[in-house]
Amino acid sequence: MKYFTWTIICLITVIHAEAQFSGGGEANPDLPTHQEALEKFREMRFGMFIHWGPVSLRGEEISWSRGKQITKQEYDNLYKEFNPVSFNAADWVSAAKNAGMKYIIITSRHHDGFSLWDSQYTEYDMASTPYGKGVLKELSEECRKQGIKFGTYYSICDWYHPDYPVEYPDPDYTFNEEKGMDPATKMQMDRYITFMKNQLRELIEDYNTFLIWFDGEWEWAWTHEMGMDMYAYLRGLKDDILVNNRVDKGREGMEDKSRNPRFAGDFATPEQSVGAFDAEYAWETCMTMGNQWAWKPNEKLKSKKECIHTFANTLGGDGNLLFNVGPMPDGRMEQRQLDRLNEMGEWISINQEAVYGTRGGPYLPTKKMVSTHKENKIYLYLLKSPGERLKLPLEEGIIIREAHLLQDGSPLKLKRDKDSFSLTLPEPLPDEIATVIVLELDRPASEIKIVEL
Repeated sequence: MKYFTWTIICLITVIHAEAQFSGGGEANPDLPTHQEALEKFREMRFGMFIHWGPVSLRGEEISWSRGKQITKQEYDNLYKEFNPVSFNAADWVSAAKNAGMKYIIITSRHHDGFSLWDSQYTEYDMASTPYGKGVLKELSEECRKQGIKFGTYYSICDWYHPDYPVEYPDPDYTFNEEKGMDPATKMQMDRYITFMKNQLRELIEDYNTFLIWFDGEWEWAWTHEMGMDMYAYLRGLKDDILVNNRVDKGREGMEDKSRNPRFAGDFATPEQSVGAFDAEYAWETCMTMGNQWAWKPNEKLKSKKECIHTFANTLGGDGNLLFNVGPMPDGRMEQRQLDRLNEMGEWISINQEAVYGTRGGPYLPTKKMVSTHKENKIYLYLLKSPGERLKLPLEEGIIIREAHLLQDGSPLKLKRDKDSFSLTLPEPLPDEIATVIVLELDRPASEIKIVEL
């Protein structure tokens, strides 16, 4: 008989340490994160990221290919060819819903400056394409109909706009932080920020976005003070709106959660990797299904196993997963991507009790197992088979009333020792990708201290 034993190393903290993120930053001490909105966001757990625009006509990366793989002149005129006649908002939202996703975040405007709606403040938008109209109204209304929350990505930098002072690729511009911006550049940025605020007001008032997902804050033209001011402006328009940490300069790197309360923002945004366990500060990993954000023909996609394990590890770390889809130039989502989303949705539909409304822990994630909890239940996700028996630490005095497989309800034989317990498992496990075990306790699972394995 095989034994797979995990040993407790330390007890770190109580799972439900309910601290907020940063809210409005040091300039706005009386503007904390809207806690009810944040908790609802965390309960949703899974969202669809959509990167889309005229660049899909060339199959290159959105914005970053401008001036590199595609000349600026060609890139900036792609909108004149962009006619996504097969766009169907109901299909997009249904794809998200079938995958088990609870919200959608779409690139309303990426670094290339192109707006996916009919904006009053620019002609570089969907209304100027052969398609002749924006897509956000249909998408937001369809989200409402299907019970999916509608959110928008918005880039702070805009390499197309005449008042934004940074070019990409950067022509060796040198910025002196001590001297700051010269008066002419400051006037440019003041005009540009007014433009941004006007567009963001459109997104809130006309499309009822529940969240603004900023990006592009790393460039020198955007300052800490601008970030805090923008956060306060948005909360003034809609008090329960959520804003990610990239509204400000607090992000030290793609994976950093930037918890410093000096900076504005409601949740952190690790990119292309699963964030480390953090039950105190809200976070959301954003990740591509392949390697590129925008649609690329014949791109290699992550396998079903990779996708489900990514999702499980995010849940176990107490984060949300924002999983990206890049629609094709005609407006359809590629069937290969839809198939992968459907596979994830099938797995989630079976295991949804262990997904929605849960929090990560009490067992910290490993390559072999992650855990979530809700009410008086702990959910163990087995990512690799431990063999015939699973043994885990558990504080003395905590009673496990029942243990069973979530997939089919089969009871598991349980043995309780002084400071641990063991389960006898079936071989093979019912789900070779991720089998979920339910432990029903004699108390709220949130009272269990976090255990590092």
